[in-house]
Amino acid sequence: MTSDIKNPSGGPLDAPAAYDSPPEAAQTAPEAGAPEKLSREVVVIISVLLVSTFTVFLNETIMNVALPRLMTALDVSESTVQWLSTGFMLTMAVVIPTTGFILERLRTRQAYFLAMGLFTLGTVIAAVAPGFGVLLLGRVVQATGTAIMMPLLMTTILTLVPMNKRGMVMGNITIAMSVAPALGPTVSGVILEHFEWRFMFIFVLPVAIVALLVGAKYLVNVGEPGQQRLDMLSVLLTIPAFGGVVYGLSQIGGGHGGQAGPSTGAIVALAVGAIAMGLFVWRQLVLQRAGAPLLDLRAFNHRMFTVSVLLLVVAMVALFGTVILLPLFLQKVLGAEPLVTGLVMLPGGLAMGLSGPFIGRMYDKIGPRPLTVTGSVLMVLCLWQFAMMNASTPIWYVTVIQTVLNFSLALLFTPAFTNGLNPLPPQLYSHGSAILGTLQQVAGAAGTALLVALFAAGTALHGDLLDGTRIAFLTASGVAVLAVVLSAMMRRTEGAGHH
Repeated sequence: MTSDIKNPSGGPLDAPAAYDSPPEAAQTAPEAGAPEKLSREVVVIISVLLVSTFTVFLNETIMNVALPRLMTALDVSESTVQWLSTGFMLTMAVVIPTTGFILERLRTRQAYFLAMGLFTLGTVIAAVAPGFGVLLLGRVVQATGTAIMMPLLMTTILTLVPMNKRGMVMGNITIAMSVAPALGPTVSGVILEHFEWRFMFIFVLPVAIVALLVGAKYLVNVGEPGQQRLDMLSVLLTIPAFGGVVYGLSQIGGGHGGQAGPSTGAIVALAVGAIAMGLFVWRQLVLQRAGAPLLDLRAFNHRMFTVSVLLLVVAMVALFGTVILLPLFLQKVLGAEPLVTGLVMLPGGLAMGLSGPFIGRMYDKIGPRPLTVTGSVLMVLCLWQFAMMNASTPIWYVTVIQTVLNFSLALLFTPAFTNGLNPLPPQLYSHGSAILGTLQQVAGAAGTALLVALFAAGTALHGDLLDGTRIAFLTASGVAVLAVVLSAMMRRTEGAGHH
């Protein structure tokens, strides 16, 4: 099935959906002709992309429970092995800014097969890796494919789904965006209980192949490819910009050699990253005047987009920092087995998945602020409770707090994504999705690197793993306070036709 979705005039569908009314009316006036239900073709396209995105995002955090075992199996240190997670997110942060160009130049099916093909290749490399270097290479290739999937899904939804249905659809996206990473530790815990670490990739491989086959049969093209040119200078600047920041943060805790405080290398990396980031922004502003930026920053002219981006950045620090720190605490302080660690994470992932569609419908009815304020307050309280844990904390209590934390994040993700992307005009759909995806991954990578560094520094300074855990989670709860302020600033957004 390779045909395009057609509009009533017979051409490919390239603006929000095949409605009799113009795009603005479809977005902002559902009573003027928006359909009650999405068409079968739209449902099939979104379903294929959603299942594939869930698969690749599940793999993003599948290594976290395995890190202690990999340290022994591959004979590497804690600070080295964490790059299997941080490197994955960092690669995504470097690749996602190019997805605006990729989605502009490639058709839907081409972009999909590029993404899933790279992910499958990376899975094969990781499954047969003889050592840490090849395993890291496999993770990087996987991440390159994963980076394309989320912007492809988000842009397709913005193109096909009218505004009065976006909250509901975005709620379903929460399953791929947040539940899949949350379930990664559970899946890996079950696998590690019975198999060696490389089976985490061996079991994912057939799922990736099936996703490719399903996409080949059911996925159709949406819209027409454009003629956007790739600015190589911008691409090259993303590497030191995002790489320098994340690497510097990973070293700032002095986790190597037991030294306290930031090392010279960490300071240099952060300085280089900050300079490169400034040059990257300057380059995009220059290219905007010519009409061909790699990442169109005019999306930030929309206030709710900016507020939503900042809120998502804070939420991602909490999500990924917890996903990597909690397994370390459970296994090294409470002495839990990998399977138990994974099972502790499972209820939270299920809570996030089951609540996502409901929260999306609530957004359509009551708007974002009641949801985001409630979610941000719960997030602060949960992270503070994690900071208060000790060696006698019962595992059931950790499970309850983790479940409430994941529910609070669901209250943030769906409204922030929907409210941030709603006001963008169609020409900024792919760029807005790319910006959100880029900063989401940078925040996750930076949050993980920073909290792990603080964990290592606190442990080295006090000689106690519990002190390291407490310092890291107190920092996370302090950062989360910003989410409360940002949540109070949220307002329901109108469609692009109102700007």
